[in-house]
Amino acid sequence: MNIRITKSVLGFTAAALFMAGCGSAPVLVSTPVENIDALPLKITDLTDQQKKTWGHADLASDTIPGMSIDKAYTELIGNKKGSTVIVAVMDSGMDLNHEDLKNVLWTNKKEIPGNNKDDDKNGFVDDVHGYNFLAESYNEQLESARILRLGLGDAALQAKAQAKIDEDYPAALANKQQYEQILQAVKGADAAMQKELGKEIYTQKEVSAVKPTDEAMQRNVSILLQMFTIKDTIAEVIKELNGGITHFADQANYNLNKDFDGRKLVGDNPYDITDTNYGNGNPVNRVESESHGTHVAGIIAAERNNGKGVNGVANNVELMSIRAVPNGDEYDKDIALGIRYAVDNGAKVINASFGKAFSPKAEWVYEALKYAAENDVLFIHAAGNDGADLDDYSKNPNYPNDQVNNGPEFADNVITVGALSNKYGSSMLASFSNYGKINVDVFAPGDAIYSTMPGNEYEFQGGTSMAAPAVAGVAALIRSQYPKLTAAQVKAIILQSGIATKTKVVIGGDPSKSNTLANISKSGKMVNAYNALLLAESVSKGQTKL
Repeated sequence: MNIRITKSVLGFTAAALFMAGCGSAPVLVSTPVENIDALPLKITDLTDQQKKTWGHADLASDTIPGMSIDKAYTELIGNKKGSTVIVAVMDSGMDLNHEDLKNVLWTNKKEIPGNNKDDDKNGFVDDVHGYNFLAESYNEQLESARILRLGLGDAALQAKAQAKIDEDYPAALANKQQYEQILQAVKGADAAMQKELGKEIYTQKEVSAVKPTDEAMQRNVSILLQMFTIKDTIAEVIKELNGGITHFADQANYNLNKDFDGRKLVGDNPYDITDTNYGNGNPVNRVESESHGTHVAGIIAAERNNGKGVNGVANNVELMSIRAVPNGDEYDKDIALGIRYAVDNGAKVINASFGKAFSPKAEWVYEALKYAAENDVLFIHAAGNDGADLDDYSKNPNYPNDQVNNGPEFADNVITVGALSNKYGSSMLASFSNYGKINVDVFAPGDAIYSTMPGNEYEFQGGTSMAAPAVAGVAALIRSQYPKLTAAQVKAIILQSGIATKTKVVIGGDPSKSNTLANISKSGKMVNAYNALLLAESVSKGQTKL
């Protein structure tokens, strides 16, 4: 997840291609794009409940660019049982005891927990709910730092890696210092305002009403009012600033540190694909801050309608936890073996909310993706959070992907997902989201998404990491209701059934740059579960050819 303390630029955009039922056989029909683009902008702020569930909203009825999840359950799924679908969450560790996840976990019934034996002879010991390819490690280098530490690749690759480190390391230190300075200023202003108002918690309106009697208070009021444009409370601002400091400190101490070796806690050779006797069967998060996998899992399939926290996109799901993404860049070997583990143990959808700019053993992952395609498994991948054009691959490489140097796709089972914000209009594309007509397939809700966190907690997080599991959930819904459809068909359905718009959206958070979704993604569309299920129905009955 990218850590940001500036708000996305406000603006305007819309979307369209809806479905209509015809008798008992619903078929896909096009509504003129102009109709959806003429929808009125939502001028009122989202309620607290809408903020927590906006990704499930319906654009036409709510003027919020969600995926029509609630509409799909109400009007299409109803009491239909569906088949159980295993979704692999290839990520950091997951809180397997979370109140909203523990009842939707995949369980390897052939494995006896805790006996230190490979009971089912699948090559993995005690893999009851998945597998942990990181053993007890968590902090890691970026691949650029590993290339320099280990002397990987040729001189050109090492020079490119060195240039990246030379650019990013000073930036990390500068950002850490800037966040520390901002935090100090905010804490000082907060303490002064608490004293001025005689209360620990106060509102933006109360700060606005203060009449400064000196320059110091005038500065404090100005600082706090600026912070209220970022978060609803100063406590939230302070929490985010502390998170930023930790993020940039981790970059300097671990990710970009050429001398750090996090893999020594694992004990394998990560650049030897035949060295497979490593890791363990416990994919739970090791520390509370290792929260990414838990958040992603909840978006896909947090237990629905249990009166707790959040509803995941998909019902009838069993979540398989594959711990393969550290606090740094993932290793190609772990991802390749993790994909194969998921396929061999029954997953039909793999969520991959990670990515990196260097991939020395990309061919291992490519072969694993082909293996997944051959075995009818979808791979849903996050596009990344640099606000960059991935089609400029020499400048913005992003791994893993399903083609080389913008060439033809070598597999038909990969969906790469960019992120939307909840602002219907020109600022609907999340400011951080990567894009690319060749390299990004679709867009889905990914900014400020409320989901599960370790310790039975819930929190908002943003990134294409949140958009990918939204699409993985839709894919699971389709595979549950229409299990005979292939992975390639499900991919085509998701891309073809989305909502399109002619309106230009701001890209990269830069108001001077805008384009249509059709020019910055393969489908030109935003994922819509309601439409996808209608199209799946038509395809399954042979009424529509893909």
